[in-house]
Amino acid sequence: MLNQRLAALRNEKKNTQQEISIIIGVTRPAYTAYEKGTRTPDYNLVVKLADYFEVSVDYLLGRTDNRNLENEFNPISEISRLIKEYRMECSSFHEIDRWEAMGPEEMKELEKYFTYITDMAMKKQEYNK
Repeated sequence: MLNQRLAALRNEKKNTQQEISIIIGVTRPAYTAYEKGTRTPDYNLVVKLADYFEVSVDYLLGRTDNRNLENEFNPISEISRLIKEYRMECSSFHEIDRWEAMGPEEMKELEKYFTYITDMAMKKQEYNK
C-alpha cells in the first residue's frame, strides 16, 4: 500500500522521483525502490514523506483512507508551499547559475533570512528540551 500511495501522491504533485529523493535526502534509485515496493523507507523517511505530501503517516501506510492531518501546522508542508509559491522548485533551487547572479546586497539579505530561520529553529529546539 505504501508504494502505491507514494506513486499516486508524487504524481498528484507533479514531482519526479528525482525531486522527491532530493527532498527526503535519499538517492533516486532508493526512492524508486520505495515506489516499487522492493524497499521500505525507515520511520524518519516515512514521516518526512507524510509531511511533504501533507498526509498522515497512517494514510501513507494504508491504515486509513483519510488523508487529513486535522489542520495541524506542519513546517515541512509550509516550506514546500513557499518553495512552490515563490517558484523555487527543487530543480531551480539547486542551479548554481541562479545563485551566482546575486549581488553582495542580495547575499546579505539572504544571509539574514538564513540566520533568522536557524535561530528560530534552535530556540524551538531548546524550548522543547
